[in-house]
Amino acid sequence: MKLAGIKVVDLSMFLPGPHFTMMMADHGAEVIRVEPFSGEPVREVGLRKAGHSVWFRNTHRGKQSLRLNLKDPRGKELLFKLLEDADVMVEGFRPGVMERLGLDYAAVRERAPQIVYCSLSSFGQTGRYRLKAAHDMVMQAMAGTLDFNRGRDGLPANPSMPVADMTGSMMAFSGVLMALLRQRETGEGDFIDIAMHDCLQAWTANSTGPTFAEHRAHDVKQERNWGGAAFYNIYATADDDWLVLGGVEHNFCHAFLQKADRLDLYELCLQPPGPAQLPVKEFLTEFIAERPLAEWLEWLSDINVCYSSLRTLLDGTFDENTRERGMLLLEDGEIEHLGIPIKYTNEPGKVDFKVPELGEHSRDIAVKLGYSDTEIQTLFDENVI
Repeated sequence: MKLAGIKVVDLSMFLPGPHFTMMMADHGAEVIRVEPFSGEPVREVGLRKAGHSVWFRNTHRGKQSLRLNLKDPRGKELLFKLLEDADVMVEGFRPGVMERLGLDYAAVRERAPQIVYCSLSSFGQTGRYRLKAAHDMVMQAMAGTLDFNRGRDGLPANPSMPVADMTGSMMAFSGVLMALLRQRETGEGDFIDIAMHDCLQAWTANSTGPTFAEHRAHDVKQERNWGGAAFYNIYATADDDWLVLGGVEHNFCHAFLQKADRLDLYELCLQPPGPAQLPVKEFLTEFIAERPLAEWLEWLSDINVCYSSLRTLLDGTFDENTRERGMLLLEDGEIEHLGIPIKYTNEPGKVDFKVPELGEHSRDIAVKLGYSDTEIQTLFDENVI
């Protein structure tokens, strides 16, 4: 597999760091998850199946678990030994924590100059917000993207997906892989400062027109993505279900309106999103409300239009296409796992379904690092590992 021979030491928690290091494990990297004595918090978060939380199973499969007390000098020394032949270290603490532990990049680099050290935090290692506490929704609020999440009543709503976490995970993954390419040439590692807030802002390229061109805040419901475009909208059907139209390209608009015998409205679809398209939205609202969803899906099946029913996550996950694409995998025929989205032709990734128990690999790791049986037992007895 692509990452065979890469050794990753992961100290991060919750979603962004564990998710991207799991992807590294899926593609062959050896990933050692260093957990506090209380364990990774998501071991106990949410619904459980077959002995583990679903969240933990889908961020920690294929990893080893080392339970380690980093406040004990012996625990810190064990980590240094582990890093001496590792390639990547990932941590997700608030800035300053690793420095107080004596495990910041400068300290690690002295013992392991080859390490690609990735710090993944809310606001990064510099800037006035670096020490501000935040989870995903706060970062979205700070960046301004939460303001886009307004319902038909105009009121802001909780975001449906942890977009800051997601973008942070992918940017960290990309940054680590780029640094590993250079490490292979020079033998030198690097420090990567990933702020999820930065990553979220970097993904607003398709939304910054009013921001950069006119220096104004968005009138959200008049913008293309959030209600201003007639053919990028959600419409109620006769049976109280929902039809989603999701393509504003002119050929899609023309195809729909031609079949509906309303090409008189087509010119309005060529106008910018906003009030000019209101007559089209009004027509679509009334027209789509005349039939149940099943009839609309049949009506749309033979024309070139972007559309879907409004599915639940249950519907989308158990769609046959999800299985066909390998994005729904079954362990022992009944335990579900999310699949691997990066699909190589050569050396494809492979899921190791094994989920580690807390500290399951602590003894084996200590043995590989050269600790004697007596030393290892002492470390266990004195709550170092």
